[in-house]
Parts: sequence; C-alpha cells; structure tokens
Amino acid sequence: MARIDGRGPQRDAKEAAAAEALSQRSAEVYKEILDRAPEHDLVPSLDRIQAVAELLGDPQRSFEAVHVTGTNGKSSTTRMIERLLREHNLRTGRFTSPHLNDVRERISIDGELIDQERFVEVYDEIKPYLELVDARNAEAGNPRLTYFEVLVALAYAAFSDTPVDVAAVEVGLGGSWDATNIIDARVAVVTPVGVDHERFLGHDPATIATEKAGIIKPGAIAVLSEQLEEAMEPLLERAAEVGATVFREGYEFSVSSREVAVGGQLLTLQGVAAVYPDLFLPLHGAHQAQNAATALAAVEAFLLSDGRDWSTTDNSREGTGLDIDVVRAAFADASSPGRLEMVRQSPAVLIDAAHNPSGAQVLADSLEEAFGFNKLVGVVAVLEDKDAESILGVLEPVLDEIVVTRTSSPRAMDPDELAEIAEDVFGEERVTTFQRLDDALDYAMGQAELGGQIGGGVLATGSVTMAADVRRLFRIK
Repeated sequence: MARIDGRGPQRDAKEAAAAEALSQRSAEVYKEILDRAPEHDLVPSLDRIQAVAELLGDPQRSFEAVHVTGTNGKSSTTRMIERLLREHNLRTGRFTSPHLNDVRERISIDGELIDQERFVEVYDEIKPYLELVDARNAEAGNPRLTYFEVLVALAYAAFSDTPVDVAAVEVGLGGSWDATNIIDARVAVVTPVGVDHERFLGHDPATIATEKAGIIKPGAIAVLSEQLEEAMEPLLERAAEVGATVFREGYEFSVSSREVAVGGQLLTLQGVAAVYPDLFLPLHGAHQAQNAATALAAVEAFLLSDGRDWSTTDNSREGTGLDIDVVRAAFADASSPGRLEMVRQSPAVLIDAAHNPSGAQVLADSLEEAFGFNKLVGVVAVLEDKDAESILGVLEPVLDEIVVTRTSSPRAMDPDELAEIAEDVFGEERVTTFQRLDDALDYAMGQAELGGQIGGGVLATGSVTMAADVRRLFRIK
C-alpha cells in the first residue's frame, strides 16, 4: 500500500542522513570554537572583536540593544527584557551566557535558540574573517580570538542577518573589556554588583562596579538595580561623566508588593512611567521580583524614551506606561532555566546555578520563602576559584545534610578537598562525599526519602555546570 503522505523510504533515508550530517557539522563547529582560549580567560582588549566586526561590516550597528551587566541576576533579567520586548511585537535577539546543555542556547531569535543549520551557516560565513584576524594577531605576537569573542561575533552576525529589531545582550564578564561591549546600547542595565571573578575584576565592589560601568554609553539610559553604596558610586560617576539618564531601583522604580503564589509570585511593580499591578511571575524569590522590576524599567526606558521628558513623569498617573495586558502576558511566560528549577518530583529535586556567596544567599532566602521541605539534602560542587567556604556557610542553615561531589567542569574542586571545607561548616556527621555526580544524586534522593520521609527534597547547586549536568542526567532539554 502506498504511503498517503507521499513519502517513501528513500526520501526518509535522505532526510535522516542530512540531519545526521548537519548534527555532525554543528558538533565540529562547536569543537573549533571550544579549542580557543576559554571564556573565563579575559583578555582586556576590544581590538580583536572590533577588527572582526569591521570586516563583517559592523553587524552590531544594524540593531538596537539593551545591554545587561552585574554580578547576579544578569541572565534572568536579560531573559525577562527579551520576553517583554517580544510581547510588544518586536523581532528580538537574545545573547546570554553561559549555556546549560547546548551552546546554541546563548543565541536566541524571537525566543527560540538559533537552529543548527543557521548556527553552522553563520559560523561558516564569518570563519574566513576570524582566521584573517587570527593571522594578523599571530604576526603581531598577540593571542587569537577567544571562545567568547567568536560567539559574540557569531551572535551579532546572526542578529544582523535575520534582522532583529532589538537584542537583549548579557555581558559575559565585567563590562568595559567584555567582547559584547562593541555595541552602542541605548539602555544599559546593571543588576546587583558583588564580589566574583576577583582575578579579573578586582577584590571589592567599587572596583568591580567601575569595570561594569563601562557599558553605560554617552546619552544612554542607565537602569540600576539596588546596589551596595560603594558599588553605586562609580556607576553614578560614570553616568554623570557620559551624560546618561539614571533610573535607580528604590527611587525611580521598585517592587511595590509581592506575594508568594502557587508556582511563583504575584507582583505589583512601580515602573518609571506607571504602576503595574497583578503581575504573575512563575519564578521564586525576592531576587526574581527585583530582576522583574529592573527588566520592566529597562523596557520602559527603551520603548518610551523617544522625546519623553522623564523629569516631569508623574508615576501615579494611569495610562502613561506600557500596556498592562502585554506586560502581564510577558511576565507570565517568563522562564529562567537552572535558577531554582524543579527537575524531578517525589522526591523533589531542585537545581540552582548559584556560584558565589551573594547568589547562595538569595537561593537560601528563596528556599525558606517558597518551599517547605521537611528535609532538604544538598548536592554541592564548586569550582576551584570560588569562595567555597562562604558559599557553604550561607547554605548551612537551610540544608539538613550535604553531599559533596564534582561536576564535568575541568575546574571543579576535588570532592575530598571540598569535603574538608564542608566538614568545618556542617560538622563531619552531616557530610558525605561521592566522586561521581550521579552517585551523589542517587544517595541524596535516598536520604531525602529515608524512613518514608514525606516532603523531603534535594537541592543541587554550587555552579552553572552543576545545574547543566543535573539537567542532562534528568534529560531536561
């Protein structure tokens, strides 16, 4: 009997072979990019990425941008900004880092990760220019383009070719010297600044904020989340220096109210232009409400800034801001993979990418507010260059016991070394060590259900790689 869809075995075989070839080529492309200097090796220069961009015709100038930096909350805020812009019928690009399961997660167009075919096509288009710049640098005795610089070039080329109307772009590391900073964004966003990546950015919030302030461009609008006083000062100095308008959380915008709700929280946000009540956000924690307020202010700044005199805005007036139904729809569809995400039930397994003390603190606060576990077992792996003792100290009050292990990252701290630190914090009787993550998870789930325990859970945290590895083990795409 003939197939009614008109397809035959030969056609199916050809399509399967083509898909396999594309998948193989995509893997080859990623390996070529991965063979370059890793993204955590910051080279303080924009010369290489600017050289590539010039050869490509400066694709970053063909679209508008909202640029996001900070220490914690960058990815979540960037995702919310993109979702709000897209709900306003704009064609959007989104660049975030790092990725969890697939490098293509970093480059999204209209909310969907760039497909394999386009990923390969754009890379093949820009590859000759990458090699040309690499050759020039080699002649001058300088390093070739890094892994992160290549991804930025690929993203900007893809956004330009699409073309998108606006891109929400997350900084990789820092600000001034980050490869993303060749864009001239009309709106610059700085989420809370804390101490992280000290080797590259400095050892105190003021120094780190000075580096991050570099994304605030002349005449831009700077949207600043609530900051430590020592971090706020250099941000305001930079804004004054370049003539940027400043919107500050707690002054021009804020979280007016929030209530814990099933599956998230219900917010009223005071925007720069209006009040936005009854916003459901399917994410947990006060920090995500703060991220939502910052994202909303950034989108107000972007969409309402043309010809508007912000100095005379009456925030109490109705009808001066964004369409409330559009804002509600966007926030209701917000997501932030790897951020207090439940990947299994019975027992519940949560993952969170917290990898520094401030991130661990907002995680601990959110757990106490949104979840009522009778017993919570932590599965923790930390990278070698992180403040493991402080991270564990913050988590200790919310974890009944802890299982230390390692992730797939080559920078993961040895579990035995981490166990010594954990025993000082938790006490020896509350610490168990496994060299393999899957074994650690199996043990933790068993402990959470020990003795028929009802309401027990597992929290896997300590790094972005931890969140990614656990998602992969549970086959979460």
